[in-house]
Amino acid sequence: MKRIHTLTLTAIFALALTGLATTAARAADLTVFAAASLSDAFKEIAPIYAQATGDRLRFNFGASGALTRQIREGAPADVIFSADELRVDQLENGGLLLAGTRRTLLANTIVLVTATDNTVIATLADLPKPAVRRVVFGDPATVPVGTYSKEHLGKLGLWEPIQSKTVFVDNVRAVLAAVEAGNADAGIVYKTDALISKKVKIAYEVPLAEGPSITYPAAVIKATKSPDAAKKLVEWLAGPESQAVFAKYGFLPPQ
Repeated sequence: MKRIHTLTLTAIFALALTGLATTAARAADLTVFAAASLSDAFKEIAPIYAQATGDRLRFNFGASGALTRQIREGAPADVIFSADELRVDQLENGGLLLAGTRRTLLANTIVLVTATDNTVIATLADLPKPAVRRVVFGDPATVPVGTYSKEHLGKLGLWEPIQSKTVFVDNVRAVLAAVEAGNADAGIVYKTDALISKKVKIAYEVPLAEGPSITYPAAVIKATKSPDAAKKLVEWLAGPESQAVFAKYGFLPPQ
Protein backbone atom coordinates (compact mmCIF):
# COMPACT_ATOMS: atom_id res chain seq x y z
CA MET A 1 0.00 0.00 0.00
CA LYS A 2 2.84 2.34 0.82
CA ARG A 3 4.38 1.79 -2.63
CA ILE A 4 1.05 2.44 -4.37
CA HIS A 5 0.53 5.61 -2.33
CA THR A 6 4.00 6.89 -3.28
CA LEU A 7 3.38 6.18 -6.96
CA THR A 8 0.03 7.93 -6.79
CA LEU A 9 1.57 11.06 -5.26
CA THR A 10 4.31 10.98 -7.87
CA ALA A 11 1.73 10.76 -10.65
CA ILE A 12 -0.29 13.64 -9.21
CA PHE A 13 2.84 15.77 -8.87
CA ALA A 14 3.82 15.00 -12.46
CA LEU A 15 0.37 15.97 -13.70
CA ALA A 16 0.53 19.21 -11.74
CA LEU A 17 3.88 20.08 -13.27
CA THR A 18 2.51 19.28 -16.72
CA GLY A 19 -0.42 21.61 -16.08
CA LEU A 20 1.88 24.40 -14.94
CA ALA A 21 4.10 23.92 -17.97
CA THR A 22 1.09 24.02 -20.28
CA THR A 23 -0.18 27.22 -18.65
CA ALA A 24 3.26 28.82 -18.91
CA ALA A 25 3.50 27.78 -22.55
CA ARG A 26 0.17 29.41 -23.28
CA ALA A 27 1.06 32.71 -21.59
CA ALA A 28 2.14 35.43 -23.97
CA ASP A 29 4.13 38.63 -23.65
CA LEU A 30 2.38 41.22 -25.78
CA THR A 31 3.81 44.58 -26.78
CA VAL A 32 1.14 47.25 -27.17
CA PHE A 33 1.93 50.50 -28.97
CA ALA A 34 -0.58 52.88 -27.39
CA ALA A 35 -1.42 56.57 -27.53
CA ALA A 36 0.00 58.55 -24.61
CA SER A 37 -3.51 59.50 -23.48
CA LEU A 38 -4.18 55.83 -22.68
CA SER A 39 -1.26 55.39 -20.28
CA ASP A 40 -3.06 55.84 -16.95
CA ALA A 41 -5.94 53.55 -17.88
CA PHE A 42 -3.58 50.87 -19.17
CA LYS A 43 -1.52 50.92 -15.96
CA GLU A 44 -4.68 49.81 -14.19
CA ILE A 45 -5.79 47.40 -16.92
CA ALA A 46 -2.49 45.50 -17.30
CA PRO A 47 -2.55 43.62 -13.95
CA ILE A 48 -6.26 42.88 -14.36
CA TYR A 49 -5.60 41.36 -17.77
CA ALA A 50 -2.59 39.38 -16.53
CA GLN A 51 -4.66 37.88 -13.73
CA ALA A 52 -7.54 37.05 -16.07
CA THR A 53 -5.51 35.52 -18.90
CA GLY A 54 -1.93 34.94 -17.77
CA ASP A 55 -0.69 37.14 -20.60
CA ARG A 56 1.64 40.01 -19.77
CA LEU A 57 1.33 43.42 -21.42
CA ARG A 58 4.26 45.70 -22.20
CA PHE A 59 3.69 49.19 -23.52
CA ASN A 60 5.24 51.76 -25.78
CA PHE A 61 3.33 54.99 -25.12
CA GLY A 62 3.69 58.00 -27.38
CA ALA A 63 2.16 60.12 -30.10
CA SER A 64 0.14 57.95 -32.49
CA GLY A 65 1.98 59.32 -35.51
CA ALA A 66 5.36 58.41 -34.02
CA LEU A 67 4.13 54.95 -33.02
CA THR A 68 2.79 54.11 -36.47
CA ARG A 69 6.02 55.37 -38.03
CA GLN A 70 7.99 53.02 -35.78
CA ILE A 71 5.79 50.11 -36.85
CA ARG A 72 6.26 50.97 -40.52
CA GLU A 73 10.01 50.97 -39.90
CA GLY A 74 9.86 47.47 -38.43
CA ALA A 75 9.59 48.02 -34.67
CA PRO A 76 8.22 44.85 -33.01
CA ALA A 77 4.63 45.36 -31.88
CA ASP A 78 1.69 43.05 -31.39
CA VAL A 79 -1.15 45.58 -31.09
CA ILE A 80 -1.61 49.24 -32.04
CA PHE A 81 -4.09 51.37 -30.07
CA SER A 82 -4.16 54.81 -31.67
CA ALA A 83 -5.82 58.11 -30.76
CA ASP A 84 -7.02 58.59 -34.32
CA GLU A 85 -8.21 56.62 -37.31
CA LEU A 86 -5.87 58.24 -39.87
CA ARG A 87 -2.68 56.68 -38.53
CA VAL A 88 -4.26 53.23 -38.40
CA ASP A 89 -5.60 53.78 -41.93
CA GLN A 90 -1.98 54.24 -43.01
CA LEU A 91 -0.98 50.92 -41.45
CA GLU A 92 -3.97 49.15 -42.96
CA ASN A 93 -3.33 50.60 -46.42
CA GLY A 94 0.28 49.46 -46.11
CA GLY A 95 -0.79 45.88 -45.41
CA LEU A 96 0.63 45.95 -41.87
CA LEU A 97 -2.53 44.96 -39.97
CA LEU A 98 -3.91 41.48 -39.47
CA ALA A 99 -7.10 41.41 -41.51
CA GLY A 100 -10.37 41.59 -39.61
CA THR A 101 -8.88 42.65 -36.26
CA ARG A 102 -9.40 46.42 -36.38
CA ARG A 103 -11.96 47.77 -33.90
CA THR A 104 -12.87 51.28 -32.78
CA LEU A 105 -13.05 51.06 -28.99
CA LEU A 106 -13.19 54.55 -27.47
CA ALA A 107 -14.02 58.20 -28.04
CA ASN A 108 -12.83 61.44 -26.46
CA THR A 109 -13.25 65.21 -26.50
CA ILE A 110 -10.77 68.09 -26.50
CA VAL A 111 -10.58 70.82 -23.88
CA LEU A 112 -8.71 74.06 -23.35
CA VAL A 113 -6.63 73.95 -20.15
CA THR A 114 -5.01 76.78 -18.23
CA ALA A 115 -3.39 77.32 -14.85
CA THR A 116 -5.83 76.96 -11.99
CA ASP A 117 -5.57 80.68 -11.14
CA ASN A 118 -6.20 81.86 -14.72
CA THR A 119 -8.72 84.70 -15.06
CA VAL A 120 -7.97 85.77 -18.64
CA ILE A 121 -8.92 82.74 -20.73
CA ALA A 122 -12.47 81.42 -20.65
CA THR A 123 -13.01 80.31 -24.23
CA LEU A 124 -11.10 79.59 -27.43
CA ALA A 125 -11.90 83.09 -28.70
CA ASP A 126 -9.66 84.49 -25.94
CA LEU A 127 -6.50 82.90 -27.35
CA PRO A 128 -5.63 85.77 -29.76
CA LYS A 129 -5.73 88.32 -26.91
CA PRO A 130 -2.40 90.12 -26.25
CA ALA A 131 -2.50 88.96 -22.63
CA VAL A 132 -2.14 85.38 -23.85
CA ARG A 133 1.55 85.04 -24.66
CA ARG A 134 2.06 81.36 -25.40
CA VAL A 135 -0.26 78.49 -26.38
CA VAL A 136 1.01 74.91 -26.58
CA PHE A 137 -0.24 72.18 -28.93
CA GLY A 138 0.71 68.70 -29.95
CA ASP A 139 2.54 68.81 -33.28
CA PRO A 140 -0.27 68.53 -35.87
CA ALA A 141 2.01 66.50 -38.15
CA THR A 142 2.40 63.60 -35.73
CA VAL A 143 0.21 64.13 -32.67
CA PRO A 144 -3.53 63.50 -33.10
CA VAL A 145 -4.58 66.02 -30.43
CA GLY A 146 -2.60 68.62 -32.36
CA THR A 147 -4.33 67.62 -35.59
CA TYR A 148 -7.72 67.90 -33.90
CA SER A 149 -6.79 71.27 -32.36
CA LYS A 150 -5.67 72.73 -35.69
CA GLU A 151 -8.78 71.40 -37.42
CA HIS A 152 -11.18 72.88 -34.88
CA LEU A 153 -9.44 76.24 -34.44
CA GLY A 154 -9.12 76.53 -38.21
CA LYS A 155 -12.86 76.02 -38.57
CA LEU A 156 -13.40 78.87 -36.10
CA GLY A 157 -10.91 81.15 -37.86
CA LEU A 158 -8.62 81.14 -34.82
CA TRP A 159 -5.65 79.07 -35.99
CA GLU A 160 -3.86 81.67 -38.11
CA PRO A 161 -4.26 84.59 -35.66
CA ILE A 162 -2.35 82.72 -32.93
CA GLN A 163 0.57 81.36 -34.97
CA SER A 164 3.05 83.85 -33.51
CA LYS A 165 2.43 82.45 -30.01
CA THR A 166 2.13 78.70 -30.68
CA VAL A 167 4.56 76.06 -29.45
CA PHE A 168 4.47 72.45 -30.67
CA VAL A 169 5.44 69.43 -28.53
CA ASP A 170 5.75 65.68 -29.06
CA ASN A 171 2.63 64.28 -27.39
CA VAL A 172 -0.48 65.20 -25.43
CA ARG A 173 1.18 64.66 -22.05
CA ALA A 174 3.87 67.17 -23.01
CA VAL A 175 1.11 69.71 -23.72
CA LEU A 176 -0.31 69.11 -20.26
CA ALA A 177 3.13 69.32 -18.64
CA ALA A 178 3.89 72.66 -20.31
CA VAL A 179 0.73 74.24 -18.91
CA GLU A 180 1.29 72.65 -15.49
CA ALA A 181 4.81 74.09 -15.35
CA GLY A 182 3.69 77.57 -16.38
CA ASN A 183 5.61 77.40 -19.66
CA ALA A 184 2.43 78.15 -21.60
CA ASP A 185 -0.71 80.11 -20.76
CA ALA A 186 -2.98 77.53 -22.32
CA GLY A 187 -3.05 74.31 -24.28
CA ILE A 188 -5.50 71.90 -25.85
CA VAL A 189 -5.55 68.33 -24.55
CA TYR A 190 -8.01 65.48 -24.36
CA LYS A 191 -10.51 65.77 -21.54
CA THR A 192 -9.17 62.50 -20.12
CA ASP A 193 -5.71 64.05 -19.70
CA ALA A 194 -7.06 67.20 -18.07
CA LEU A 195 -8.98 65.13 -15.52
CA ILE A 196 -5.83 63.52 -14.10
CA SER A 197 -4.11 66.83 -13.32
CA LYS A 198 -4.57 68.94 -10.20
CA LYS A 199 -2.35 71.70 -11.59
CA VAL A 200 -4.60 72.83 -14.44
CA LYS A 201 -8.26 73.59 -14.90
CA ILE A 202 -10.56 73.10 -17.85
CA ALA A 203 -11.29 76.61 -19.08
CA TYR A 204 -13.43 75.42 -21.97
CA GLU A 205 -14.66 72.08 -23.29
CA VAL A 206 -15.42 71.74 -26.99
CA PRO A 207 -18.94 70.29 -27.19
CA LEU A 208 -19.01 66.77 -28.55
CA ALA A 209 -21.47 67.74 -31.31
CA GLU A 210 -19.33 70.70 -32.44
CA GLY A 211 -15.82 69.32 -32.16
CA PRO A 212 -13.84 66.87 -34.28
CA SER A 213 -14.73 63.19 -34.20
CA ILE A 214 -12.11 61.67 -31.89
CA THR A 215 -12.03 57.88 -31.88
CA TYR A 216 -9.49 55.29 -30.78
CA PRO A 217 -9.03 52.24 -33.02
CA ALA A 218 -7.07 49.14 -32.02
CA ALA A 219 -5.78 46.38 -34.28
CA VAL A 220 -3.37 43.45 -34.37
CA ILE A 221 -0.11 43.97 -36.23
CA LYS A 222 0.33 41.45 -39.03
CA ALA A 223 3.93 40.66 -38.05
CA THR A 224 3.00 39.62 -34.51
CA LYS A 225 4.39 36.30 -33.32
CA SER A 226 1.35 35.79 -31.07
CA PRO A 227 -1.68 36.43 -33.30
CA ASP A 228 -4.18 34.48 -31.21
CA ALA A 229 -3.15 36.20 -27.97
CA ALA A 230 -3.14 39.61 -29.66
CA LYS A 231 -6.62 39.05 -31.11
CA LYS A 232 -7.84 37.95 -27.69
CA LEU A 233 -6.50 41.19 -26.18
CA VAL A 234 -8.29 43.43 -28.70
CA GLU A 235 -11.54 41.56 -28.09
CA TRP A 236 -11.09 41.82 -24.32
CA LEU A 237 -10.47 45.57 -24.56
CA ALA A 238 -13.91 45.89 -26.14
CA GLY A 239 -15.51 44.04 -23.23
CA PRO A 240 -17.22 45.39 -20.11
CA GLU A 241 -14.33 44.96 -17.65
CA SER A 242 -11.84 47.09 -19.58
CA GLN A 243 -14.49 49.53 -20.79
CA ALA A 244 -15.40 50.23 -17.16
CA VAL A 245 -11.78 51.19 -16.45
CA PHE A 246 -11.61 53.44 -19.51
CA ALA A 247 -14.88 55.11 -18.46
CA LYS A 248 -13.38 55.73 -15.01
CA TYR A 249 -10.67 57.81 -16.71
CA GLY A 250 -13.22 59.80 -18.72
CA PHE A 251 -13.21 57.96 -22.04
CA LEU A 252 -16.46 57.66 -23.94
CA PRO A 253 -17.82 54.73 -25.95
CA PRO A 254 -17.53 55.26 -29.71
CA GLN A 255 -20.54 57.05 -31.15
